[in-house]
Amino acid sequence: MTIMEWEALRLSLWVSCCAMAGSLIPGIFAAWILARFEFPGKSLLDGLVHLPLVVPPVVIGYLLLLLFGQRGIIGAWLLKNLGITIAFTWKGAAIAAAAMAFPLLVRAVRLSIEGVDRGIEDAARTLGAGPMRVFFTVTLPLITPGIITGLILSFARSLGEFGATITFVSNIQGQTQTLPLALYTLTQTPGGEAGAMRLCVISVVVAMAALVASEVMSKRFTAYIRG
Repeated sequence: MTIMEWEALRLSLWVSCCAMAGSLIPGIFAAWILARFEFPGKSLLDGLVHLPLVVPPVVIGYLLLLLFGQRGIIGAWLLKNLGITIAFTWKGAAIAAAAMAFPLLVRAVRLSIEGVDRGIEDAARTLGAGPMRVFFTVTLPLITPGIITGLILSFARSLGEFGATITFVSNIQGQTQTLPLALYTLTQTPGGEAGAMRLCVISVVVAMAALVASEVMSKRFTAYIRG
């Protein structure tokens, strides 16, 4: 493998891990809200959460650029007050990946929450446990398989993110060039077919390993809870 390919692999793994970790708490919170509460505007919130699944990724990248660009609403404030630049950096790549993968995490966790027997939670409350204690000692262990599945799906989706990333942070080698972007670059480069094939194989292997790991971990944790 060339230096470019190693850099792309390393950056992709780092960006995907950051995107996965950054989505965890917001994803659980959003899933909890959607699964357990009825309120005006719930359909709108549900639509916003799942928007990245139904619009072109370029749209999400452009919206992120409007928000986090140096002249964006959030980006300008971060640059002026904290000296932080998001657009055209690996941090922006992580945000783009997290935005595209977020619906998968929320969906998996939400289905797990909806599958929890509410009677178990009610029994814990009758024994004097408060809402927070019920969540952390009863609900959270029961939905952990769903969280694991959501995290791995989020990681795999982040690993393959292309459209929003190239729109928001461009394709800068060593800084924002993830595996899909490097693969695209090699397909446009004369003599880059061998490198493109290597990155293609690596992408498939890593993604499949993540999906298999998700299945195995979920089954083991479910068996542990039942046992």
